[in-house]
Amino acid sequence: MQLVALTALGIGFSTIFGVLIGFLFKEISHKMNDMILGFASGVMLAAAVLGLILPSLEYVDKQGIWMVFVGILGGAVVLNVLDRLTPHLHHLVDDEKEESHTKNTALMNKTLLFVLAIAIHNFPEGLATGVSFGTGNIMDAFTVAAGIALQNIPEGMIVVFPLLASGVSRKRTFLVASFTGIVEMIATFVGYFAISISSLLLPFLLAFAGGTMLYVICDEMIPETHGHGHEQLATYSLLIGFCVMLFMDVMLG
Repeated sequence: MQLVALTALGIGFSTIFGVLIGFLFKEISHKMNDMILGFASGVMLAAAVLGLILPSLEYVDKQGIWMVFVGILGGAVVLNVLDRLTPHLHHLVDDEKEESHTKNTALMNKTLLFVLAIAIHNFPEGLATGVSFGTGNIMDAFTVAAGIALQNIPEGMIVVFPLLASGVSRKRTFLVASFTGIVEMIATFVGYFAISISSLLLPFLLAFAGGTMLYVICDEMIPETHGHGHEQLATYSLLIGFCVMLFMDVMLG
């Protein structure tokens, strides 16, 4: 339990660390953004496959492999539904600034929806970390946690810029961006206790968590990196991120 708590703090504070780094820069270029997101995509892809989906296959036989398939698709579907239910938010902008930013309402909505979407996505990521402890293999849990933590740093950085640009104060920017990390911390414990209650659900939950991560990568992260003319850079960054996690898994496994 102590290790779970430390892991939850680690992935939560990795987001906050990224936010603090983000405050050091006035802006980030599309090229750098695509490279960072590409690397993070590769990290998450390796974590999803090596730390969640492959371990889930070890708990089922040929007759039970359907549970893994259903888990992967179920995770993607649930996240897709949550995306569609994401509401528009307005109240985070300072009252005194709101009037001067009426022309930027669309930008603000898009930005806050982006942050809320990250928080929604972070819940299954935290869930994945907690669930990974159910395998009994600490290295599986470490692979998932390390992958998510590495991905959280650039994610925290990227959240800062659009929030500030849409009129949110630095203090509220820090609180909002940090909230996405706190969501992961809470979800880590939810995943861990879910496995503690019923180990029979372990293969499904591992696959479900892997499916949510794959959905985020395919639906959000990769398309975002392929819209600014830096597709090759983003692709190689993804491959490097994947190889880094593969190396860590082999060397520390």
